[in-house]
Amino acid sequence: MSSSRTGRPPVPRPSQQRPAVPRPRRDSPVQRLYSRARKAWDRPLTAYYLILGGSVLITVLGLVMVYSASQVTALQMSLPGSYFFRKQLLAAALGGVLLFLASRMPVKLHRALAYPILAGAVFLMALVQVPGIGMAVNGNQNWISLGGSFQIQPSEFGKLALVLWGADLIARKQEKKLLTQWKHMLVPLVPGAFLLLGLIMLGGDMGTAIILTAILFGLLWLAGAPTRLFVGVLQIAALIGFVLIKTSANRMARLACIGATEPRTGGADCWQAVHGIYALASGGLFGSGLGASVEKWGQLPEAHTDFIFAVTGEELGLAGTLSVLALFAALGYAGIRVAGRTEDPFVRYAAGGVTTWITAQAVINIGAVLGLLPIAGVPLPLFSYGGSALLPTMFAIGLLIAFARDEPAARAALAMRQPRFGRKRGAGGSGSGRKPRRWNTMRRRAAVARSSGER
Repeated sequence: MSSSRTGRPPVPRPSQQRPAVPRPRRDSPVQRLYSRARKAWDRPLTAYYLILGGSVLITVLGLVMVYSASQVTALQMSLPGSYFFRKQLLAAALGGVLLFLASRMPVKLHRALAYPILAGAVFLMALVQVPGIGMAVNGNQNWISLGGSFQIQPSEFGKLALVLWGADLIARKQEKKLLTQWKHMLVPLVPGAFLLLGLIMLGGDMGTAIILTAILFGLLWLAGAPTRLFVGVLQIAALIGFVLIKTSANRMARLACIGATEPRTGGADCWQAVHGIYALASGGLFGSGLGASVEKWGQLPEAHTDFIFAVTGEELGLAGTLSVLALFAALGYAGIRVAGRTEDPFVRYAAGGVTTWITAQAVINIGAVLGLLPIAGVPLPLFSYGGSALLPTMFAIGLLIAFARDEPAARAALAMRQPRFGRKRGAGGSGSGRKPRRWNTMRRRAAVARSSGER
């Protein structure tokens, strides 16, 4: 037995075992991706970027599809192939100016514009019924000729007028605490909406009337209308709609074409609805290629307006149509987020009204193309051809952008943004007398704070 240097036997040491330290649980890649996406989703400027980016992407993709879907129609009318595209591009440029102006306007100015826009819309919609001024397109008397090939549809501006006027009206009643009384909830909002609906229905435009009705119900829902009152107004609107549909053979034929698979279904001509389904079915997963649609060669009526989604499905496939749906879903979510996070009653009602307008119109248009709803003759917002629909819609998008920028957290985030490259002109130069930019001083502080051995 070995001994130590002192001659004593070695003393056995107790085994020293370190206590087991639990290892931190590592999240899976899916959980990490989800947490990062949730943090990005909760940032103050998320709604701002979703509205701006989503609307720009929808508009640009719509211009591409209008050019592709309208070439054959233009050539059949002995016009240049880019005729409808150029008109849509001009409308998009004017709409971009309106979007920029609306996004920079203060909320007070938006409220001040509510009554002038309403008065102008009512005047133009009444002017449509004057012989010699109003003109009929596809059986609907709801257009005014501006000379040459330019026309305007005043009912499209009626949607914007109802949103602004209704939001301002309900906000003022809420400030005075009058919304607890049902008569203040309904008057004069419902009579004013019925005035617009009556002027629209004089021209026979049932589709636009449905959109205005959806906006009205959206405003009443946001205002906290009691369920009994809400259901009562809904029953009245449903009864009026039933009478209007029952007394029109054209509307009854459109109702009979829901889910049709043959061009002639029970005596109703379902040519447009069926060929829209054919276009979607032939697109497959990734489509036949941009410009390679077959149905737009005279088989599918209104290929660049009401049924542009069908051409999109044929040329871009399921991937293209799902992308369009995702953009509209992101736009709708951002609008709901803006309406839910604000403390300004007018902003809440206006943002909710615009979101209801765009979402309902997209659902009705896409539902008709898919054969799930009757063909209402409404365009796909920001996507279909039509300057009269594009201009007020882009102004409404500008409203949402302005409201998203006006959130307190968004204002603070925008104020803290610094230029990523370089400095602003005249900042920190010799003799300027200004302090260097904050991000430069932070970089110098970080360099000083490093230890000597750190690289």
